[in-house]
Amino acid sequence: MATETHTLQHELDVQPLGPGHRRITILAGLGWMFDAMDIGLLSFVLVAIAREWDLSQAQVGTAISVGLFGMFVGALVAGTLADRVGRKPIMLATLVLYSAATGLTALAWGYGALLVLRFITGLGLGGELPVASTLVAEIAPARHRGRLVVLLESFWAYGWILAAIIGYLVVPQYGWRIAFLLGALPALYVFVLRRGLPESPRFLLRQGRHDEARLAAARIGVHADVVIEDDPMPTEKQGTIRQLWTAAYGRRTLMLWLLWFGMVFSYYGIFTWLPQILTSELGYGLQTSFGFVLIITLAQVPGYFSAAALVERWGRKPTLVSYLLGCAVATLLFGLRGLGADASREELLLWGSLVSFFNLGAWGVVYAYTPELYPTAIRGSGTGWAAGIGRVGGIVGPYLVGLMLGTWNLGTFAVFSMFAAVLLVIAVDVWCLGEETKDQTLETAAAAPAFETA
Repeated sequence: MATETHTLQHELDVQPLGPGHRRITILAGLGWMFDAMDIGLLSFVLVAIAREWDLSQAQVGTAISVGLFGMFVGALVAGTLADRVGRKPIMLATLVLYSAATGLTALAWGYGALLVLRFITGLGLGGELPVASTLVAEIAPARHRGRLVVLLESFWAYGWILAAIIGYLVVPQYGWRIAFLLGALPALYVFVLRRGLPESPRFLLRQGRHDEARLAAARIGVHADVVIEDDPMPTEKQGTIRQLWTAAYGRRTLMLWLLWFGMVFSYYGIFTWLPQILTSELGYGLQTSFGFVLIITLAQVPGYFSAAALVERWGRKPTLVSYLLGCAVATLLFGLRGLGADASREELLLWGSLVSFFNLGAWGVVYAYTPELYPTAIRGSGTGWAAGIGRVGGIVGPYLVGLMLGTWNLGTFAVFSMFAAVLLVIAVDVWCLGEETKDQTLETAAAAPAFETA
């Protein structure tokens, strides 16, 4: 016999795409945008800080990596808490945390203070992202879930563009401290989220809070008017890391952890270092370098939208693998041609833009794909742990670039060849270990056999 819980979950899966879904995606997306803006700001202000404080390449890499270590811790803690107290309160808390810490970074009096404040900022930044994607995945209809989460991820591009604009217009004229003060403004957005963002109905159902789940669903535009009364589904035990490595989910967890590690390793290694490479390695001026990065960043937008168009047509696996392979090729050619000693500005912008296009298109699919592979009871934990392991790659990547360019003096081609190899490896990982979840409900995708052939 069908139950109230089943009825509401069915309505969430089969409902047509409506204004409520778009509104929640935009609300969560704006929070995502501010997150990206904060992370992007660091790559621009570090160029100015390095000059003012006479930092070495290794110190610059450490400053990037310490924030990503904070994101590692934040993703693990926030994902687990989101399975216990809810998606919405964790989103609000993490947004306030990283915005306040960013504002305080404007007062940093030395390198040590900068590292401490960037770690605290990372706690909030790392916590918000996996929780936001989990929330949008849980409110989306099955046929539109992949597209909505990719579109949510597209707000990352807008945030990075804002960071590039601040870097281009503010940092050279007014200094890096003003840029960090601007990064504190998103804290005000918490008041908008508090009023406009509902809790996930699926989370509330798993907590046995059926009346609240029905009210939350109504805010999305889902009304389960025909209800067959029956015993409610038992509340499931909240997720633990041990559950992620059971026979049912171990293969998925392995695939996702490798994928996230490689994605974050390559993304932060490339994009947080790019302004520094253009100035210190190629000799471009500060404003010219920031202008190039702004143009390259704009290519993220069509990357996201093309992935959003393909993810429901081709499926998760083929779209993700295609974009990863495209990014691997573009990254290799960026290091060989775009950043070569005799490279023209046109080549630099062409290959850099292609790296941006394919990398961020792949990111959109990663965020859509990850929550689909775990059931509601452990979805926040599963997504948070995958993101957290990814941040380990983010810690290693920028630090390794600093060593390769500074201590070891290997040059940019060696750096970008390494990133191309990593992208190739994770493309193989997804193709061999990944499962297709296109057109499946969240419950069906999570319950699919984990040991099917690729």
